[in-house]
Amino acid sequence: MALHIVNGPNLNLLGQREPEKYGHASFESYIETLRTTFPELELHHFQSNVEGELINHLHDIGFASDGIVLNAGGYTHTSVALRDAVAAITAPVMEVHITNVHAREEFRHTSLLSPVCKGVICGLGLEGYAAAIRALKG
Repeated sequence: MALHIVNGPNLNLLGQREPEKYGHASFESYIETLRTTFPELELHHFQSNVEGELINHLHDIGFASDGIVLNAGGYTHTSVALRDAVAAITAPVMEVHITNVHAREEFRHTSLLSPVCKGVICGLGLEGYAAAIRALKG
């Protein structure tokens, strides 16, 4: 089973960016934890700060992947184009947020992606990625 983790803007700064909210671990170190936790899976990771690159990547993987874990960062709340890309592909997508977006600024309370995703996980820190993988595994 091949699953893809797609991270959006500023997630390349995990471990450095606001560690009180996002923790001290980089995603590069955490992906190794996920690979150890789920050795039966083929886990792929892609990160971009560029909306169009995220859309192109979803198009590239979205018809062959067994599932996608998507943390679109700030694009979650602003990108109709990213929402349309998720709606267009056949792979199931789990939306993930490291923080509890509902306990933050009001503009983060609305996700354009949620209606076209299989589910949403927020507020579990990096462990939210593992929860999303479990949900996709079934």
